[in-house]
Amino acid sequence: MTPEKQKELNEYLQAIAKILYEDSDPTKLDTMAGIEETVREKTLEYITPKIGFFFIKETTKTEAGRLRTLKSIIGKLPITEKQAIRLNLETNQRISPFLEQCCVRASANVSYDNAARDIDYYTGMKISAKTQQRLVHRYNFTDNDCSKDIEEVSVDGGKVRLRTPKKGEPCLWKDYKAICVNKSTRKAWFSENEELINWVNEQPLSDPLNCLGDGHPGIWNIFKQFNCPGEKREILDWFHLVENFHKVGGSLKRLKKAKSLLWSGNVDETLNLISPLTKKQAENFCNYLETHRERIINYKYYQEQSICSIASGAVESTVKQIDRRLKISGAQWKPENVPQVLKHRCAYLNNNL
Repeated sequence: MTPEKQKELNEYLQAIAKILYEDSDPTKLDTMAGIEETVREKTLEYITPKIGFFFIKETTKTEAGRLRTLKSIIGKLPITEKQAIRLNLETNQRISPFLEQCCVRASANVSYDNAARDIDYYTGMKISAKTQQRLVHRYNFTDNDCSKDIEEVSVDGGKVRLRTPKKGEPCLWKDYKAICVNKSTRKAWFSENEELINWVNEQPLSDPLNCLGDGHPGIWNIFKQFNCPGEKREILDWFHLVENFHKVGGSLKRLKKAKSLLWSGNVDETLNLISPLTKKQAENFCNYLETHRERIINYKYYQEQSICSIASGAVESTVKQIDRRLKISGAQWKPENVPQVLKHRCAYLNNNL
């Protein structure tokens, strides 16, 4: 902007500010917060919609068609049918794309009721909780395909509380599966293990592919169905291994030695140390070691050489972050809505909104 235009603009702005000030309630101008709120309210009502409409008119080169109102981040905008078509707005769209994005980002973290309250507070635009919900369930969350080879994938399960058809019936808790790819990309599926497997198999997979999980058999069944071009390295989460190990109890000296052996991946020596114990916990742990023998690596070496992760903390963190939205106090979900809610939360966590 040239200095001349800047000067002209400032003169107009001073005149506008004077008119708005004279039209304001003096009792609301005693504090900085009051001034901020008043200026925003006046701007959204009288100024930015006019500016927005001028930009729309100049961009589309038309004023033809029936007029409707579009809620936007700059206030309630008048817009004609022809203008809406040229700006790629849907026929009955009543909320602008940018304001819609703001709503979807807000409701990815909090309930729809709280999202409605927050959007009103942050933008000055009222979008009801029902509308917040409708926006999410019609939103097209794009699949976050991997641009580079998947070197590491971890899988874990979470729980979601489902609404029952009849009032008064206890809620049902059902499983969903989450994955974290290369410690960054997060995705989740509800009762769709096959979809999870298909998605991974459609991505470029490295050789070797490192697959990390806890001791749950369902996790390893999923890993088995990944079509790797070369070696598939299944790794038992170190912290889950230690958690099960501490259930054995007994001599602290023996436990310390066994932990050191496990840290180096010495399964046979650990079994020789633990198997003489007669407690049921010791027997269970020995069976656990036999089950996961091939998945117990030399954790010490892998960590020192930075070969890959030795724990599935990335996906466990993913589940916790998903649950921060799914398990908001009192939240119950219709089964048909859960997949979209998972996509919504993961899109936010992946910074794709």
